[in-house]
Amino acid sequence: MNKFFCRVYQKVMYVATFFLPWRQPQIIKGTDSMEQLADLLNEKALKKVLVVTDAGLLKLGLLENMLTKFKEKEIEVALFDKTVANPTINNIEDAVELYNTENCQAIIAFGGGSPIDCAKGVGARIARPNKTIPKMRGLLKVGKKLPFLVAIPTTAGTGSETTLAAVVTNSDTHEKYAINDLHLIPQVAVLDPSLTVSLPKHITSTTGIDALTHAIEAYIGKSNTSKTKEDAKNATALIFENLLIAYKQPDNIEARQNMQEAAYLAGAAFTRAYVGNVHAIAHTLGGFYGVPHGLANAVILPYVLEYYGESVYKKLAELAKYINLCSEEEDNKTAAIKFINAVKELNKQLEIPDKIDGIKDEDIPNMIKNALREANPLYPVPRIFDAKDFENIYYMIKK
Repeated sequence: MNKFFCRVYQKVMYVATFFLPWRQPQIIKGTDSMEQLADLLNEKALKKVLVVTDAGLLKLGLLENMLTKFKEKEIEVALFDKTVANPTINNIEDAVELYNTENCQAIIAFGGGSPIDCAKGVGARIARPNKTIPKMRGLLKVGKKLPFLVAIPTTAGTGSETTLAAVVTNSDTHEKYAINDLHLIPQVAVLDPSLTVSLPKHITSTTGIDALTHAIEAYIGKSNTSKTKEDAKNATALIFENLLIAYKQPDNIEARQNMQEAAYLAGAAFTRAYVGNVHAIAHTLGGFYGVPHGLANAVILPYVLEYYGESVYKKLAELAKYINLCSEEEDNKTAAIKFINAVKELNKQLEIPDKIDGIKDEDIPNMIKNALREANPLYPVPRIFDAKDFENIYYMIKK
């Protein structure tokens, strides 16, 4: 695709965003979050809710407090616990059937990015019952108000609780793509740090770097506002200050709370400023091999930042100076390299690998096509990648 056309398209989209009705979810914070949520549902006379989660969270008992509070407040629950790691169209359709069969009035997403994305897909299908998920792919294809949607993240990474995106996988084509619509932004986000305490260490680490990827890609892109830049910088600082603590000290509630705040800020930044080529590549790995999204982002991020070269030196230098990696007098190239090295070192301390195992040479051409389709012309990246650029990155990350 012509790079000039991509830049014109991105500029038009950037201008158009100032005329859209942006909003952010109502936030409920703290250890009494579930009681506050139950009261809120009662105030809105929502007495039957679909809870979208996964079997692992149910087995861990993380839903017990919420379900108890709902029972006390006489709120009935239809439970869908079959969400898979990269939610599929079939996942969504099964949950839609349950929502309709049980005559639900609202949707509660409980979990990481996958249950939240699945729940958003359910809401989109309820809003547009005659429109399939593939037909809602891309920008502003939902166009109708969803049922009341609450997002309760149990990881500090995806930021899905504040974004307009739902990422789904087509099991038949192995494509993983986004539905982007302002109606997908949840009405309420519940941030309870105690829900993240029992996370396995590798989930804490990879979802944390997922949030860092959101913040960095938003910041280095070409569609920022003053607010998205501020949110991205603050998220980056919080992650560098707290992620390793949360990883090494799982019970540290302050670090957990700060990571939730970082994930939320990074989500708010990228939902307006977009992500970039890291995500375009990561989504193909999820679609073809089921690689968890946070892990894919974490591995890919330093490779893409280095590949961008001088096009990101100034922005990465600003981030490096903001988090005190270097002095204000440092030149942009040196400061940017220090920042990339800090990302690599953080990955290393979090025991995140530097390669992805299982990438097959014969799949790379199709993954390149999917990455190109996702990234161009939409993502306002510092440097637009062509097919050869994506091919180079795939072989760099291939184990």
